[in-house]
Amino acid sequence: MFQKRLTIVVGHFGSGKTEIAVNGAMKLAASGLATSLVDLDFVKPYFRSRSAGQFLKDAGVELVSPDGENEYADMPMLLPRVRAVAKDLSRHVIMDVGGDDTGAKVLGSIADVLDSQDLDMVLVLNFRRPFTPDVESALIMASEIEGVTGRKLTGILSNTHLMDETTFDVVKDGFEKASATALAMGLPVKGLALEEAIVPEINDETFGCPVLRLSRAVRPVFDEGPQVRTVGPLFVLK
Repeated sequence: MFQKRLTIVVGHFGSGKTEIAVNGAMKLAASGLATSLVDLDFVKPYFRSRSAGQFLKDAGVELVSPDGENEYADMPMLLPRVRAVAKDLSRHVIMDVGGDDTGAKVLGSIADVLDSQDLDMVLVLNFRRPFTPDVESALIMASEIEGVTGRKLTGILSNTHLMDETTFDVVKDGFEKASATALAMGLPVKGLALEEAIVPEINDETFGCPVLRLSRAVRPVFDEGPQVRTVGPLFVLK
């Protein structure tokens, strides 16, 4: 998991892709690699990598995202920084891409600086979310994302859970569906993501794939307390 220099993490809203991107970046940095996390999620303002900014800073991860008053700015303001990071061969880069095929369109703007030979584009699947209740819907979503980005997925990452209500059977069912999706697409299952304290008996040998244990680093905007913004879709009037 996260073996290539560039990793693009895609998936529908609610799939858990942002937590995976954040945790993946922190683990790379902890291993001594210069690491950047690029926040390209402009679809939903609720869970975004920049809401985990302090976690990333403490872990030594460079967060590339709109800053301050431009937190909810459009993509064009961020493109020069994204291009520079993507071309920097000294850094490992994880890109957290928007929650559906609409958000994935931003990849088209930086296609010329993405080295396909050293890049993974991984689809995160949570089969307990309404957008992907079964393999058929996951295949449709995968096809839509590939069509919009103009890039082929290189792997599937299973992240089926019900937060604190997750059981072994929930994880197993999700992994089996992720495996069926991967088989239908001719792709490998890159791994299984699971929150640290959930079903602790699951390890790399359980399903024969790497397990990425997640720390809950991302909070929804509405859980961060009152904020005053002068721009963007979420602001508070005094």
